Amino acid sequence: MSQFLGTHENKLDAKGRVSFPSSYRTALRGLGEAGTGSVILRPSHRFACIEAWPASTFQTLAAPLDALDVFSDAHDDLAASLYADAYAVEPDGDGRVILANPLIQHAGISSRVVFMGLGRYFQIWEPAAAAQRVAAAREAARSRGFTLPGSGAPGSTTSGAGRS
Repeated sequence: MSQFLGTHENKLDAKGRVSFPSSYRTALRGLGEAGTGSVILRPSHRFACIEAWPASTFQTLAAPLDALDVFSDAHDDLAASLYADAYAVEPDGDGRVILANPLIQHAGISSRVVFMGLGRYFQIWEPAAAAQRVAAAREAARSRGFTLPGSGAPGSTTSGAGRS
């Protein structure tokens, strides 16, 4: 299974272009996305960053919308929050994409970006904000005793929120 791993810093050029890390391009090829699909970029609802989803993974994420009445408030609100500010991009031959200005502004990005791998998707951050997010996530996981379900680690629970 292809995953997005690691934290990588790169520059954003004056035209808003940035190159995906080579390992992320490899992961996209492993998912069958490179050259045939796209990556969905959208503002995170939780953080001042850009979420980047392989198109096939994003479709899976959004599939439960089909179970909602298309004319319901729940459907309209969820669909608007997922799709209205989303951009489908396809990396060029050098792995570059253009980040739309609303996404750049949402993330507070200027000349440098950080790609943060999160397994099945990745995020694009302003570098100092990325460092703060990783530090906060590590502290929260440690202080709350989070472990992975079934990991066999002391304090692991089926909910993943056990305390050591």
